[in-house]
Amino acid sequence: MKIAVSGATGFVGGHVVARLLAEGHEITAIARDASKAAKMSWSDKVKFVSCDLYIDPESLAARMDRPDVFVHLAWPGLPDYRGLFNLTHNLGAEIALFQRLVEWGLPHLVVAGTCLEYGLQFGPLAEDAETRPTTPYGLAKDTVRKTLQLMQKTQPFTLQWMRLFYMYGPGQSERSLLSQLDKALAEKRPSFDMSPGDQLRDYLPIEEVAERFARVIMRPDVSGVINCCSGRPTSVFDLVDRHLRANSGSIRLNRGVYGYPDYEALAFWGMPDKLRTLGF
Repeated sequence: MKIAVSGATGFVGGHVVARLLAEGHEITAIARDASKAAKMSWSDKVKFVSCDLYIDPESLAARMDRPDVFVHLAWPGLPDYRGLFNLTHNLGAEIALFQRLVEWGLPHLVVAGTCLEYGLQFGPLAEDAETRPTTPYGLAKDTVRKTLQLMQKTQPFTLQWMRLFYMYGPGQSERSLLSQLDKALAEKRPSFDMSPGDQLRDYLPIEEVAERFARVIMRPDVSGVINCCSGRPTSVFDLVDRHLRANSGSIRLNRGVYGYPDYEALAFWGMPDKLRTLGF
């Protein structure tokens, strides 16, 4: 199958490309930074298109064959969820991009969503639950999804909205919790500052996220919003503790130095009902 992946050099994109290649697909990897793409483990196995989709989306049609599936993982500026650029810049550019892709006649779109579309809702969150975003990022993503659903009414195509929760693993941001913990361990610090750690979240290793993308792509009948998550609540402290034990790390945890993020509920996790129908 011919699959194009935007944001291919990002945390999620890099792993998704690797997984799709392992399953025998023909991949066109799209990203802005050609030098970064050249350093990826799969760089010699894909067709690479250097392109800023927000500035020059029209060039895609001329630079690659029309794929069977377009996987859209690009979103500049993360992890700044509060930045107004998510609405003033990214939102309009996303809608313009998708308008062109749909006009091009792409039959199948797989797009990364976010659990921040749910806003401050508490507890288990169903795929068909009402969205109540409270951040510019969550609102922008939610608006893109709703716009795509409106586009489907005039130009039918398959839409799989992979709503991401919390991911960790190789290639994650240096600002992420576990990356900061690893840095503290490498520097042999006596202690590590963190939040109280009793927040409940839904975590998946990035390799399992990529596996879910690969499985979903092959099942266009499973469409709409798909919660890409484990379905299991895990506390932040338990995540840190497991990471330390898995890596034989020892450090004093200063819990409560940082407060709770004001854009997240204290306890929430996804209900991956559609993924369960695929065996997850």
